[in-house]
Amino acid sequence: MLYHHTENFVLPLSHDEIVHGKKSLLGKMPGDEWQRFANLRALLSYQWFFPGKQLLMMGCEIAQSSEWNANASLDWGLLDAGPYHRGIQRLVRDLNTLYRGEPSLWEADYAPNGFSWIDCGDADNSVLSFMRQNGDGSRQVVVIMNLTPVLRHNYRIGLPQGGYWREVFNSDAELYGGSNQGNLGGVAAGEYQTHRQHFSAPFTLPPLSVIAFRREENS
Repeated sequence: MLYHHTENFVLPLSHDEIVHGKKSLLGKMPGDEWQRFANLRALLSYQWFFPGKQLLMMGCEIAQSSEWNANASLDWGLLDAGPYHRGIQRLVRDLNTLYRGEPSLWEADYAPNGFSWIDCGDADNSVLSFMRQNGDGSRQVVVIMNLTPVLRHNYRIGLPQGGYWREVFNSDAELYGGSNQGNLGGVAAGEYQTHRQHFSAPFTLPPLSVIAFRREENS
């Protein structure tokens, strides 16, 4: 982010990353099968929520197991091979829908006020949190990433405003092949200063997940 505002960035996961023995995106992921898919869901979610324009190579949206092959069709049959590949497809669909309808994720991509870290220093727990907002600051989305396979309860995160913050995205949802851990629809922020924010709330952080929250306007 030190030089993010000097250029207009594209965030590519292109064909060059998944050919010539480099493995598919799924093949690069560590852990058992569940962790590999959870890691891929977290990667794609991070790409969509981070400022910049997304570029995803065909086949990555269904978690293709094999490398890209220009001489063959995509492995569409994977969508019928259990919940995980179909879950990745649904995740990308829902990320696109959320992105299109939420100006805070694209309106101020290259403006200094469009992105701000809440906390990027918790290396011990591998938890990152940041805020996206639109140009005039009237809409905000808070994104929290738990990049370990550990389920964390009552993890307090600073928030820019009080009131009710609704969970609008959870990469660990059962629909995507996740463990379906979350915050029962949202959290209520109180006046308790954390991470240089005047408000905060305790969150449940699903394992290897990205979750996002938007404040209810009438709360």
